[in-house]
Amino acid sequence: MVGTRQYPDEPSGPFPSPPTTIEDRDGRSIEIRAPETFTGETLDAVVGMYAEFDPTDRAQGIPPTGEERIRTWLEAIGDDSVNVVARDGDDVIAHAMLVPDTDDLSAIEHRSDIEWELAIFVLQAYQRAGIGTTLLENLLGHASDIGIDHVWLTVERWNNPAIALYERVGFESTGTESFEQEMAILLEGSDEH
Repeated sequence: MVGTRQYPDEPSGPFPSPPTTIEDRDGRSIEIRAPETFTGETLDAVVGMYAEFDPTDRAQGIPPTGEERIRTWLEAIGDDSVNVVARDGDDVIAHAMLVPDTDDLSAIEHRSDIEWELAIFVLQAYQRAGIGTTLLENLLGHASDIGIDHVWLTVERWNNPAIALYERVGFESTGTESFEQEMAILLEGSDEH
C-alpha cells in the first residue's frame, strides 16, 4: 500500500530512541521523550510552545497561529501521529511528528504499509544548538521501533540549514515543486523499497 513516492535504495539507521537527555551547545540539559499520549499536560505544553513560535518561521502554513487554532490542529493529528518532544525543564521547546499519509484509518495499524510525513519545529531560542538533529534522530529511531519505515517531508528549497540536517541523517531529494524540495528516507529494518 506504500504510495508511488520514490525512496532511497538503501535504508538509513539505526537511530537512537527516546528517552534521551543531551547537553545542547548552549549548555542546557534537554530531555527528549516520546509521550505515550498526546493529551492533557503534554498537549498543553506543546500548544504553549507553538504559541511562542515566531510566525515568520512558519512553513507551508504550519504551525497555525493563535492558541485555539494550534490546539485544534494538534488534536486533529494527535490520535494517529507519532510524536517526540524536547523539554528544557518543564517547557516543551521542540516537537517532531510523523503524520500518516492516508485517510484509511485501518491502514494506520499496519504502520509499515503506509507513508508518513515528517514535520519538526524548534523554538527560535533553541535553534542551532544541536537539539533539532537529536530530536529528528530520536523520532526516526522511535518510528523504526514501532514499525514505520517510509518517511517523507517537504522543505522550502531555500532552507539550506534544514536540507543539510535532513541529508545528514539520510534523507535524499526525491523531487521539487516550484518552492518545495521533497525528501524521503527508508528506515533500517525495512525489506521493501
